[in-house]
Amino acid sequence: MTRVLVDLLFFTGKQGGTETVAREIYSRLADRPGWEFVGYASRELVAAGADWFPGRLIDSGLQCDKRPQWAWGELFGVSRAARSADADLIHAPANFGPPRPSVPMILTLHDVLAFKRPEFLPSKIGVIPTKLLIGGAARAASHIVTVSEAARADILEVTGRSADDVTVVHPGGSGVRDDSSPQPRSGLFSLGNRMPHKNFPRLLEALALIPETSRPVLTISGSHGDDPLRAVAADLGIEKWVDLRGWLTKDEVENLYRSSAAVVFPTLFEGFGLPVLEGMERGCPVICSDIPVLREVGADAVRYFDPLDPADIARRIEQTLSNDDARAQMTRDGLARAQRFTWDASADGMIEAFGRLSH
Repeated sequence: MTRVLVDLLFFTGKQGGTETVAREIYSRLADRPGWEFVGYASRELVAAGADWFPGRLIDSGLQCDKRPQWAWGELFGVSRAARSADADLIHAPANFGPPRPSVPMILTLHDVLAFKRPEFLPSKIGVIPTKLLIGGAARAASHIVTVSEAARADILEVTGRSADDVTVVHPGGSGVRDDSSPQPRSGLFSLGNRMPHKNFPRLLEALALIPETSRPVLTISGSHGDDPLRAVAADLGIEKWVDLRGWLTKDEVENLYRSSAAVVFPTLFEGFGLPVLEGMERGCPVICSDIPVLREVGADAVRYFDPLDPADIARRIEQTLSNDDARAQMTRDGLARAQRFTWDASADGMIEAFGRLSH
């Protein structure tokens, strides 16, 4: 039996895609023979509960939405917990991990944004501390897993690791195809945090360029607290066309995917781009940035725009919403494309990565 200590300090309920990936993969590992999992958890996760995790949780006692406590846990707590739990491996699933792990460690590194595009990191996060923490974990890791070929290329460039040291395990979709009869759809849906690379101000500029007579309502989720996009919409005079929902429940997000005429994803940088996959598998046409990683996900099933050009974003939105036949084809193509990505395959890939270090 191989015991894996899983670093769950990042799991505070506010980390979006990284939490989704960890939750979906680990919820599928409960019955894997030969493996035992122990989670080193934030106070927030312990309080919320984690019925998806296939093992017991160790309460770190750390409130990890407070960065000093989280950083202490990554630097020192994870390795100590691995020793106390008599773990054979550490898995750090969210970019950060101990720089001196007490046992072999697999690091899931979703992207290297801090190295490739440091200007996109908010000042409150800090480029230098982020680089130091990620760089230390990447050097210490016995193996690195990432979420796309595009991210793998960036990681190899930034870290200098050999090609054999980095494995791609694509995230998956829900596995539930939306083959239901057509339902009324209207408006646009976009989601993500408010970090600069999500590029929402340009999406709002694009919306303002669409004539009022055909301008759709745009719903944007993913903010915590005061939404900085509210002032942008007001300056552009488009408040009544912008619905800023903040942080939504899983069911609320699901309803928006299934009721919107299109998903719009204007990001400038991603490790993978889950909204593209999630939109496709729910039968919602996807319009997104023309960057390599999103082409890796969406291929020919989605429509692309220049994310730096609001006029091009607006043009692609209008073309998509005005053509029912094109949207129907995008729905069919998206459903077919989404079948290539499953969480079961993701879980298999992670077990294979663990197996590299368990012998």
